[in-house]
Amino acid sequence: MGKVAVTTAVVGAAAACAVAALVVRHRMRSSGRCARAAALLKELEERCATPLGKLRQVADAMMVEMHAGLASEGGSKLKMLISYVDKLPTGDETGLFYALDLGGTNFRVLRVQLGGKEQRVVKKEPKEVSIPPHLMVGGSDELFDFIASALAEFVASEGEDFHIPVGRQRELGFTFSFPVRQTSIASGTLIKWTKGFNIEGTVGEDVVAELTRAIERQCLDMRVSALVNDTIGTLAGARYYDNDVIVGVILGTGTNAAYVERAHAIPKWHGLLPKSGEMVINMEWGNFRSSHLPTTDYDQTLDTESLNPGEQIFEKLISGMYLGEILRNVLLRLANEAALFGDSVPPKLETPFILRTPVMSAMHHDNSPDLKVVGTKLKELLGIPNTSLKTRKVVVQACDIIAKRGARLAAAGIVGILKKIGRDSAAKDGGDTPRTVVAIDGGLYEHYNIFSECLRSTVKEMLGEEASASVVIKLANDGSSIGAALLAASHSQYLDVEES
Repeated sequence: MGKVAVTTAVVGAAAACAVAALVVRHRMRSSGRCARAAALLKELEERCATPLGKLRQVADAMMVEMHAGLASEGGSKLKMLISYVDKLPTGDETGLFYALDLGGTNFRVLRVQLGGKEQRVVKKEPKEVSIPPHLMVGGSDELFDFIASALAEFVASEGEDFHIPVGRQRELGFTFSFPVRQTSIASGTLIKWTKGFNIEGTVGEDVVAELTRAIERQCLDMRVSALVNDTIGTLAGARYYDNDVIVGVILGTGTNAAYVERAHAIPKWHGLLPKSGEMVINMEWGNFRSSHLPTTDYDQTLDTESLNPGEQIFEKLISGMYLGEILRNVLLRLANEAALFGDSVPPKLETPFILRTPVMSAMHHDNSPDLKVVGTKLKELLGIPNTSLKTRKVVVQACDIIAKRGARLAAAGIVGILKKIGRDSAAKDGGDTPRTVVAIDGGLYEHYNIFSECLRSTVKEMLGEEASASVVIKLANDGSSIGAALLAASHSQYLDVEES
């Protein structure tokens, strides 16, 4: 019996040692994974760092590129396109005006009755129309006839609250969010289609002329008074309510900026100087690039695998289209090299663009003690069940690094514009500093609160207390559609008649 007891004890001790060894190995392996994950995050944080000195370099580089782009065509990565918008809305506009916003698989029509300074927008009515897929790859006439038909139908439903003086044409502002070479306030040739459109017959043609012919085929008495893009529409829509708006920015799926420049500061402008002395410039700032931009291997991977390698570098760092994809690339490396989600890499994590920026935002804003939203999103979207709190914290930390880099770089871009137009410092000799308003539209800025708060605080940090006191950053929600109608009003063919 004694031998049996001893043997049992030895076996039990051996088993206990084996279990203990497994536990130790598991802990060591787990500790190693945690250390690797921490190292990768530290590396990400260092490569994405945006200290004040670097942000100032980015702002200065933006200003230099702005000067180069204004000096000559092709002189900069920034196109600095002349918009031919030299009269922004003042609030005095009156009458009935229409807008057409074409920029994707849907287009929007809008009518607005303006009542001058006292009444402003008396009434507005919008309508959204889906474009049948076959028209996105068909003929030019077919697409524009479909749009003009919907526009004619919309005009026919005009109620008694909308009225136009007898003998006058209806006037339309046309927001066309595709690459266009503008030739006047109401003309521009299409450079190329994007966003799933591929209609060869329109490339190189004047899109306003195409729309005008389609409107005439509908026997609709309407004139296109302004051709604009969504960024300029945002600027105009915000300017209507606040005369101090001087910069418009889009921060949504994509990004862009437009601002009011002094006409004599545009060397490549060879026409007569406008009476206003000003010209709105469409920067196309998504294509900005500089050696000062803090980029990582994840950004280089994203760029290489994109449809436009080497282009839109700034956009790929700051816009809603790409922030979630950068996060996916980071999590994929953490899964591969630090087994963040267990011994195997979740297959769905290898799917490009599966992790959209709204999902990233929801995880980043999770304030619950156990980060429940993060766990739910990882499970529902990526099929990763039962994540630990430690894993969820790593995900939130990655969100924070990526989003704040984007927000701080966007802020540096804005400060670059303010430097270019001399609005980045307080007035000297105790004079009054002019109020400067930056209007921002887009879902990224509107809904990703951590991003927008970081952007605003960074602008303040860069400008300093005194100068930033006169700079206002405000949301211009859905300004681009009404902005086009307002630009039709400010460039109306009847303005001289009314002024006389």
